Amino acid sequence: MNELKTQQERRRWLIHALLKEMPQYQYPVFPYTQERQWRLLRSLMNVRPPLPISEEFLQVQDDYLQEMTREKGITDADSLAPCPVNSRIVLWQGDITTLRCDAIVNAANSQLLGCFQPCHSCIDNIIHTMSGVQLRLACHEIMQKQGYEEPTGQATITPGFNLPCRHVIHTVGPIVNGPLTQTHEELLTSCYRSCLDLAQESKAGSIAFCCISTGVFAFPQQRAAEIAVRTVTDWLEENPEGVNRVIFNVFKDEDREIYEQLLS
Repeated sequence: MNELKTQQERRRWLIHALLKEMPQYQYPVFPYTQERQWRLLRSLMNVRPPLPISEEFLQVQDDYLQEMTREKGITDADSLAPCPVNSRIVLWQGDITTLRCDAIVNAANSQLLGCFQPCHSCIDNIIHTMSGVQLRLACHEIMQKQGYEEPTGQATITPGFNLPCRHVIHTVGPIVNGPLTQTHEELLTSCYRSCLDLAQESKAGSIAFCCISTGVFAFPQQRAAEIAVRTVTDWLEENPEGVNRVIFNVFKDEDREIYEQLLS
């Protein structure tokens, strides 16, 4: 679709293509502002099941998402300053979908298909949105071959598709309903170790972690950060070669302050 030159043209084309595919979501009035059109497009991408899609759609979608990421501004992981306590660890506050590195970590659910709630603020939704519909298709293929839900504490790798990173490593963190237990802590430790092991196996030199399980999975932020820092530090000591840059990615000021204290 080379004739679609502007983001507005691409956005409108993608919305109409998805509405044609899913007529149950037709709007009585087409949104007229850029923001509302983007929310509609993102919502349609979020609810779309993992079904085959045309190369024409993927070409337009890829052009749209890659340009959107460029407009946000891409951060190169190699340009980030390491922490004073460990030259292989970085703390970075920002949008993980704009980070250029070998792998980013997605806090997934056990279905591994992304968040189906339209425009939800969870990291799973945001990563799947900006990666494009290919990510759900890739995860669906993995799950079909696997034949069972993704176990908590393990990790699975996919391409990054339209993200600046090469890979997305998906891990299912523990859900905390009630008091925090030793089992919760052991499972979260396993998430970090599994992701690092998979990054090493995939020859990824850099990996960026989100704050696994601290959102809707309700793992206490302070304790989660303590486990993350301890586990990553221990793993790096055990593995002096291979993964040479681990980025702790935070979005909230509160999380940044917690990690700053732990890494000072």
